[in-house]
Amino acid sequence: MRLLRLNKSNMLPLSMGILVFILWQTKVIHALLRLEVYQLPIPSAIWSSILENHKTLGEFAKYTGTEAILGFLIGSLLGMLVAVSAVYVPKMAKGGLTVVAALNAVPIVALAPIMNNWFGDGMGSRIGVVAVLTMATMAINAYKGLSSIDPSYLELMHASAATKGQTFIKLRVMHALPHIFTALKINMATSISGSIVGEFFISSKGIGYLLSDQIKLSNMPLSWACIVYAAAGGILLYYVIELLERLFIPWHVSRH
Repeated sequence: MRLLRLNKSNMLPLSMGILVFILWQTKVIHALLRLEVYQLPIPSAIWSSILENHKTLGEFAKYTGTEAILGFLIGSLLGMLVAVSAVYVPKMAKGGLTVVAALNAVPIVALAPIMNNWFGDGMGSRIGVVAVLTMATMAINAYKGLSSIDPSYLELMHASAATKGQTFIKLRVMHALPHIFTALKINMATSISGSIVGEFFISSKGIGYLLSDQIKLSNMPLSWACIVYAAAGGILLYYVIELLERLFIPWHVSRH
């Protein structure tokens, strides 16, 4: 019965996806939006471009994925450190989180040249961009989870003679895990888009570089192939986080 309900719940989005695909392939969408095929290539043309350029797309996707994952890990770790520091040093909580949020408000178009000036035109500059973009989300969400503990639970841990380390791991971290995984999901999408946009500016490799280059050449099928690869990578990495969430917090209400 559960599988049947799951299948029924998936039918509507699947049906909508198939309908959009058919309308796109048959150029109905082009007629409705008054677009030419060179502006919005049909799916079969995009697929042909993927087959013709799969080696280049795969190599560049791997490069961009490495930037995104490293930046994601560094930014999420730094955000977690800020959150933990804010919990145990209350005086820095408001100021520290405000500074992190302010950094997150800096647009990529301003951040990318700064990082390029610091780390050169290699992978390091995009990793830096992604790290800055993902740090605030983790810091704010993790801080909320670590700090919003029912005082009675803290009293219970104290009455049980639990050490600060035990209280942190068994109470604060466990309580914060749902918030942390929410931040990780958001950060994963941000890391992909941040890497790609960062490559628009100064790069000689990566999906963002290839996308920008092919748009300038009006090679829209290959440009859309880049978008497909980026979207597929984002979905794959999102479900990796989803799987880890199922493993680490199977008890949470969101898993039922």
